[in-house]
Amino acid sequence: MQSSLVVGSGFGGIASALRLRSLGFEVHVIERQDDLGGRAQVFEVDGYRHDAGPTVITAPFLFDELFELFGERRQDHVEFRELTPWYRFIFPDGDHFDYGGTLEDTLAEIHRIEPKDQQGYQSLIAHSKELFDIGFAKLAHQPFHEIKTMAKQIPNLAKLRSDRSVWDMVCKYLSHDKLRQAFSIQPLLVGGSPFDTTSIYGLIHYLERAYGIYFAMGGTGALVEQLRQLMLRQGITIQTGATVSEILTSQNKVSGVRLESGDVITADYTVFNGDPMHLYRELLPQNDIPFATKIKRDFSKLSMGLYVLFFGTNRQYPDVAHHTIWMGQRYKDLLDDIFHRQTLADDFSLYVHRPTATDPSFAPSGHDSFYVLAPVPHQGAGIDWTIEEPKLRARIIDALDKTMLPDLKEHLRAPFSMTPENFATDYLSYQGAGFSIAPLFTQSAWFRFHNKAEGFENLFLTGAGTHPGAGMPGVISSAKVVERLVKEASEKLPLSKEKA
Repeated sequence: MQSSLVVGSGFGGIASALRLRSLGFEVHVIERQDDLGGRAQVFEVDGYRHDAGPTVITAPFLFDELFELFGERRQDHVEFRELTPWYRFIFPDGDHFDYGGTLEDTLAEIHRIEPKDQQGYQSLIAHSKELFDIGFAKLAHQPFHEIKTMAKQIPNLAKLRSDRSVWDMVCKYLSHDKLRQAFSIQPLLVGGSPFDTTSIYGLIHYLERAYGIYFAMGGTGALVEQLRQLMLRQGITIQTGATVSEILTSQNKVSGVRLESGDVITADYTVFNGDPMHLYRELLPQNDIPFATKIKRDFSKLSMGLYVLFFGTNRQYPDVAHHTIWMGQRYKDLLDDIFHRQTLADDFSLYVHRPTATDPSFAPSGHDSFYVLAPVPHQGAGIDWTIEEPKLRARIIDALDKTMLPDLKEHLRAPFSMTPENFATDYLSYQGAGFSIAPLFTQSAWFRFHNKAEGFENLFLTGAGTHPGAGMPGVISSAKVVERLVKEASEKLPLSKEKA
């Protein structure tokens, strides 16, 4: 039996481990945190539970597939509850827009803001379906490590105007600025500015409309735990609290890894589920990395950083939706500050997560749990977070106190935060970027870090920095690409024939 080693246990790593196990490989998973999940850690502070990473579940069928590989049903282990609304947008003038539910629900909300944009939204969904049919259904699971694969898709990409930004695409169909903002924020969920991100990511609109938006009861951490149990049932070995210091190579092959403890773990195939920028900067012999990969590494543009504030309240806010997008006074200018000028502005837009709206177990009875995320520049901006974090925290609390969370200052409990510095130290994310490299057209498909590492026959990549990109659907889909590539490699070049 051939062996495989998965470095990192984010959703891409977990999905890769399960898929390789379904092929009959021995699988060993290494995770540097004390718990599985990568960025999907769970914090428990003073009775308040917080999912530290992803909170939105789209494309639930991708999770179902992982259980079905072994004849099991995901719903027997963890419940996905559909949310209504999916998101609530709150604008600076106090107006709001509830997005989600049935098509009729969304059209009614659009009519309240701008009646003539109802038809435009339906046209947007139709275009989004075209993007989905090509960008997700056909290409998300397609390996792009060979240029000829990209060349074959150029006519499709050109037809769909994938050179156009998400913002330009949305503006073609919608006229009201509030609706344009609401329907263009999706790139921020995968690390990009709507004004720069390729319109291929407009497929998210159809993905949401076709499959809905869900919350895993018990939180994303509960989903990770059920996947851990599935791995254990299938004989996958798991090692936590172990950091890889070096990937061991000989000529053009990877033999395994050396841990910071000095221990060496060997395997026939290695799958890296971490930031490719860290992989190619710190873990591999620099002389063995091909020139083209070094160029990609040295000139890739990073996603933004993330500031995340966690807290509880000793009262409930029943009128606050599960997911709220709190829009600031500025939109494009603020995003330019973050992505281009690398400036920490005084203002912000926020994603507010209130899991107790759906699952009361996240807080003591009569209390609420909150996670508030603000996009910020990554560490390349040189921000001293020891100075700026308390200031930003105070501004955010003040803004929420005056708007959607009245009297927050009085009821706030157990606050703590994460900055880009935490993403760099905890997750080894280069420059503390929240999603590795940005989802630009020139950093997508063949232009993104490849799922098969150049220069090495048996090293593969999964996760946000590689094809097809960030977000849970993207990283889980990257595991499908890895499964295909490892299977092909093992059939062409069985590295442990004597073990078979």
